[in-house]
Amino acid sequence: MLLTLTTTHKPATDLGYLLHRNPAKLHSFELSFGKAHVFCPEATAERCTAALLLDVDPVGLVRGKRGQHEGGTLDQYVNDRPYVLSSFLRVAMGRAFGTAMSGRSKGRQELADLPIPLSANRTVVACRAGEGLIRELFEPLGYSVEAQQHPLDEKFPEWGEGPYYSVSLAGTFRLQDLLNHLYVLVPVLDAEKHYWIGQDEVEKLLRKGEGWLGSHPHKEAIVKRYLPRQRQLAREALARLTEDDNLDPDATEEAPAEQETKMEEPIRLWQQRIGAVVAVLRSAEAKRILDLGCGEGKLLRVLLEEKSFTEIVGMDVSYRSLEIASQRLKLDRMPTKQKKRLKLMHGSLMYRDNRLTGYRSLRRS
Repeated sequence: MLLTLTTTHKPATDLGYLLHRNPAKLHSFELSFGKAHVFCPEATAERCTAALLLDVDPVGLVRGKRGQHEGGTLDQYVNDRPYVLSSFLRVAMGRAFGTAMSGRSKGRQELADLPIPLSANRTVVACRAGEGLIRELFEPLGYSVEAQQHPLDEKFPEWGEGPYYSVSLAGTFRLQDLLNHLYVLVPVLDAEKHYWIGQDEVEKLLRKGEGWLGSHPHKEAIVKRYLPRQRQLAREALARLTEDDNLDPDATEEAPAEQETKMEEPIRLWQQRIGAVVAVLRSAEAKRILDLGCGEGKLLRVLLEEKSFTEIVGMDVSYRSLEIASQRLKLDRMPTKQKKRLKLMHGSLMYRDNRLTGYRSLRRS
């Protein structure tokens, strides 16, 4: 994966100040899925280019990830994830350019606030929706867009064109704006996330989309593709985008850098099951939830993120499992309002229990 950023602002080497990276040095970062390298292949007063190169380990992506692919299927290792710009790019950007994305520049804040000529070249982007989507996302923001589609295999032209593009963007922006546009829109193009999508994804979207996403003509499509198969979260994000148009920008604090650079974990089978359960409960407009055999509280944690659930009860025959659930959910430090929604009970379905009166099973055809 390769992303390059170029400016002709004079002196062009000011790009190093903005990125907080010395153009004369190679900067390398260890990531949980491989390595990221930042370097400048050209750095003169007239033109400066900074490159972010991701060296993704395809074996490392699945090593030790039991449950993600049952049966050891070949697609664990044969896929496009190590080669296309995707959610991995966001992780690397947060690690390599986190300060630049926040718009801060020690001693050169006036430079960080200055729109300068910038271009970004991305090799390679996966976009199965076609070139039209690429232009719909970036042209309304003021970019000049060039997209070159690649064939599936140059040796077999009869196979036709593939879903992969090399994309060049150019315009005059603050570097902060360009980086945040890429942070949000690259996974929108790809629309294929291999990690658990929860409430934290909404917060990331709103932080990085502040000041531009709310007025984008295709914001609804952006939100839905950014939060695939998460209708409730997408509705919440769209509603908050509308509300945030009139909010004081100083009221939103930047999340800690470690949260931005944390590697999104691949979806495991138990996470898929939990997602399916929560989707059914949402569609049924359930308010009171009883989790029989709650174990160590994996489902309970996700249920607590849903504000529409007013009462959440976890019951298990193992007292030790309930102790672990209490610790992992931080029940002793939970806010009072949140704590009132949750109750852990020790019990077994082998015996009649009056505490369960009033609950009914949810059946779906």
